[in-house]
Amino acid sequence: MPVSVINDAVTWWELIERRTHATPDLAMLVDAGGRRLTHRQFRDVVERAAAGLWELGVRPGEVVSWQLPTTIEAAVLMSALARLGAVQNPLIPVLREAEVDFIVGQLGTRWIVVPEVFRRFDHRTMAEKVAARHDARVLVCDPAAVPTAVSGAAAAGIEIALPLGDPAVLPPVDADGDAVRWVFYTSGTTGVPKGVRHTDRSVLASSNGMVYQLEFTDADVASIPFPLAHIGGPGMLGLMVRVGCSGVLVETFDRESTPGMLARHGVTMLGSAAPFFHAYLDAQRRHGAEPLFPRLRLCVSGGAPNEPGLHTRIRAELGGAGICNGWGLTEHPVVGYAAPGSPDDRMERTAGRPAPGVSVRVVRADETPAAPGEEGELRLRGPQLFAGYTDPTGDADAFDEAGYLHSGDLGYVDADGWLHVTGRLKDIIIRNAENISALEVEAFVLRHPAVAEVAVVGLPDARTGERAVAVVVPDPDQPAPTLAALVAFCRAEGLAPYKLPEQLELVAELPRNSMGKVLKRQLQLAF
Repeated sequence: MPVSVINDAVTWWELIERRTHATPDLAMLVDAGGRRLTHRQFRDVVERAAAGLWELGVRPGEVVSWQLPTTIEAAVLMSALARLGAVQNPLIPVLREAEVDFIVGQLGTRWIVVPEVFRRFDHRTMAEKVAARHDARVLVCDPAAVPTAVSGAAAAGIEIALPLGDPAVLPPVDADGDAVRWVFYTSGTTGVPKGVRHTDRSVLASSNGMVYQLEFTDADVASIPFPLAHIGGPGMLGLMVRVGCSGVLVETFDRESTPGMLARHGVTMLGSAAPFFHAYLDAQRRHGAEPLFPRLRLCVSGGAPNEPGLHTRIRAELGGAGICNGWGLTEHPVVGYAAPGSPDDRMERTAGRPAPGVSVRVVRADETPAAPGEEGELRLRGPQLFAGYTDPTGDADAFDEAGYLHSGDLGYVDADGWLHVTGRLKDIIIRNAENISALEVEAFVLRHPAVAEVAVVGLPDARTGERAVAVVVPDPDQPAPTLAALVAFCRAEGLAPYKLPEQLELVAELPRNSMGKVLKRQLQLAF
């Protein structure tokens, strides 16, 4: 029989404790290295990690910025910080020194937790440079670099690269689910990262769409091929604890090997964007006629629209319900999903229906309510709504008079309550489900001596959702830049790799309106 779903926990730690008491021996996590934890083992090692952090000097209310790959360490650290009552700031691994320095400085971070090296990037050196400028301390979380950290971890059945201590030293649990304990950063339209403040209560509510609409049970085996530090990370981890299911952590997604690894673990859910889905389809073709994922129940997508026909291909070639698409923002995660078994045209073309408790308003440019089926700005309110920005000057423009969040996205709700996302008011490119500020990329490209003017736009891409295209007016006194030269220049200037332009178009002039604004839609149609 399916186990009971926990829907009323107030804090992250309360949820973990209640699941441990309810189903201690159910499997919870497995990673690429084969390390496994049941729910009870997870709770136990989290407590010991919290004690180890306490003994190092981490205290409630202190800001801990952590940048770890999707491993058991990341899941344990996330929960250990919640147990301590620290304010945690998860950072996706692709962020580099410029962004991390800004974030650490804005938050007054006390601790920075990083791996030694991940994907050939030296995170430790970067963290030490940032920490020296902001009087922070660095904790390296890396099994190879910190072999003493595994001492005593055998009680949980695994080795783990975090400091461990005696839970008896821990302070009392803070049961305030409305205290701000999480700060995520998202690319702002100005190019400056925006800190998004969340509470335990709002983070837990971010899994509502998966719990209520995607019908997860303890029999499911989820996959997490994206950074746990993303806003979707605690949503997925919270889902597993709420329903008692298990999940497979993917440290580095590899198109050739990862699909087979997930298949061996019997996953019932695959995610989470076009590049991953194409990798699964390619793996199935290599595998032959026998289903590679015989237990597959559904695929889950969010962040950017999928290409036409992909849902139908997934259902026909991989099996299951196809792609259950959703939509949300860091400020208001997972508005809702298209539930398994929904009509194909709804699965293919919509972002589902709003989850229970979520309200969507569609507002015309003149601030009047749009009619069903009429496009306007999508505005949101629900239990997962954030508590405001780290820079409070942004809050006034974030909400309307009724307390709804300005999403900056265009869309409509049809007469049957299905949500359609049609475009963006804000100048953001969504590549591999990560937001890229076009303005920020433009600022880097403009530093190149051969660039006189530039506009960066997003174009549809079958594998990544969108690709960043730099439309450049060359300086007539310089040799015209090449894409390779432009990318090398931006990389050397410190632009994060995932933001680098992927296409270069040289033009004599940029199209502009009478006010001098670049007509980016015209550029998108031209290329």
